[in-house]
Amino acid sequence: MQGRRYEVYDVFTDRALAGNPLAIVHDADGLDGQAMQRIAAEFNLSETVFLAAPENPAHTAAVRIFTPKSELPFAGHPTVGTAVALFERGAGRERTAGNAILVLEEKIGIVRCAVSEGEGAPTFAEFDLPRLPERISLAAEPELIAAALGLDAADIGFENHRPSAWTAGVPYVCVPVAGLDAAARARVNADLWLDVAPPAGAIIASAYVYCRETENEENAFHARMFAPHDGIPEDPATGSAAAAFAGAIVAFDAPVDGPGRHWIEQGIEMGRPSAIRLEIDMAAGKPSAMRIGGHAVKVAEGRLFA
Repeated sequence: MQGRRYEVYDVFTDRALAGNPLAIVHDADGLDGQAMQRIAAEFNLSETVFLAAPENPAHTAAVRIFTPKSELPFAGHPTVGTAVALFERGAGRERTAGNAILVLEEKIGIVRCAVSEGEGAPTFAEFDLPRLPERISLAAEPELIAAALGLDAADIGFENHRPSAWTAGVPYVCVPVAGLDAAARARVNADLWLDVAPPAGAIIASAYVYCRETENEENAFHARMFAPHDGIPEDPATGSAAAAFAGAIVAFDAPVDGPGRHWIEQGIEMGRPSAIRLEIDMAAGKPSAMRIGGHAVKVAEGRLFA
């Protein structure tokens, strides 16, 4: 029994056993969605990726992304981890001096990734957001949002930031809190959260709690993400949430025209610190492009007999 190759990468970290673990199943041609879902439940990580031959031979791979309970059209740490894994296996066009361009076919559409390796540093991958964030109507009052997160109403909001809902392919309710103390006390109540999350098709918008106060001074924001209805009590690093959160940054912070870079720390309360790089290009007061990037480190590999 030869089985299918798989790897596990820790993503949005430059060292093993930190960041967000990702299972990557290679040679997934022939597996249907039901089989992929069962395998993802077996790995029981926040996401598992299945790679198959692309529809367009000029592209690198076709990618399907599953949580333990459902399929996602797009996610950040699977995109970064997949790009790094494929690069380290030799994939990528325009490959020169430790850099390459990879093009992934995801459910949301085509995702272009730039990958680079540094001397003595883990491989870094960055991708262009396939969709810029769009605002979703949020009817829940701050008091209800606070109750669903086990917080006081006074904990919600800082400066001009107020709760808002956004999607860049996957929906999130972005909840600003006063500081690190409030962020540390957040605990999502899955039943109450159903009264908070706005309608977003088949996906229940997850909770993304953030504050300006950070553990590491080089970072711009501290964040936590809870997705209990996807089988993810808490996620140590969430690129799709950072992509959605970019909408809140633009709305509340009104960045000046030109490129801007924001490092977001996440996973600290879980003992799996991560660092997500969010870049926002502004032109005429509006975002023209956005990118998500981070490191990834391989921690395991093997064969899947299923």
